[in-house]
Amino acid sequence: MLELINVSTFYGNIQALHEINLKVDEGEIITLIGANGAGKSTTLMSISGIAPPRTGEIFFKGKPIHELSPNKIVALAICQVPEGRHIFPDLTVAENLDMGAFLRSDKKQIEEDLEYIYTLFPILQERRHQPGGNLSGGEQQMLALSRALMARPQLLLLDEPSMGLAPLVTKQIFDIINKINKEQNTTIFLVEQNANLALKIADRGYVMETGRITLHDKASALLTNEDVQKAYLGI
Repeated sequence: MLELINVSTFYGNIQALHEINLKVDEGEIITLIGANGAGKSTTLMSISGIAPPRTGEIFFKGKPIHELSPNKIVALAICQVPEGRHIFPDLTVAENLDMGAFLRSDKKQIEEDLEYIYTLFPILQERRHQPGGNLSGGEQQMLALSRALMARPQLLLLDEPSMGLAPLVTKQIFDIINKINKEQNTTIFLVEQNANLALKIADRGYVMETGRITLHDKASALLTNEDVQKAYLGI
């Protein structure tokens, strides 16, 4: 579904990604793990067109997208949930969800998707008339994820969904991510510092260090890899 070929991305004269190569197959959960500043978020922003690569190519379903603007990439059903959530704090929960569906015109399906989201996160239905800025951090993460789902993404890009959340809320979010993948057949590319949680729900994983992919394997194999355990799993 997604392929990055020799992607290098710069911020001014500073090179953030060095000839990245990775693939995401349809229906998979792929995770990209690494330390702070490794280039994980830049990888997602390169895919989304926010920080387009200076060299290299990105293909979605066999078609190049690395020269497309972010709005055209979203229109292809690629949706990113950014680090730090970035909901619209002055809009209500319901209005935030409406914003996720702004490219859609299939009203009946939008209503069905909204009902599905409320079954995933009942607290959002309870608070649908409250401003998003009044929600807790965990509830805002639920809202950010749900807003992306309202776009009906085929490929969902998640940037640090566990950041700043309590362990119980983090587990709930990850259970929902897994459920979305299985029930909606949504392909997921997950960037996450909590390597243990990420690798437990992923099919495959990539390890990134200083803008380079240094390791790639099945997630189950990475969980038992001694170098990964020492560097990212605290074992």
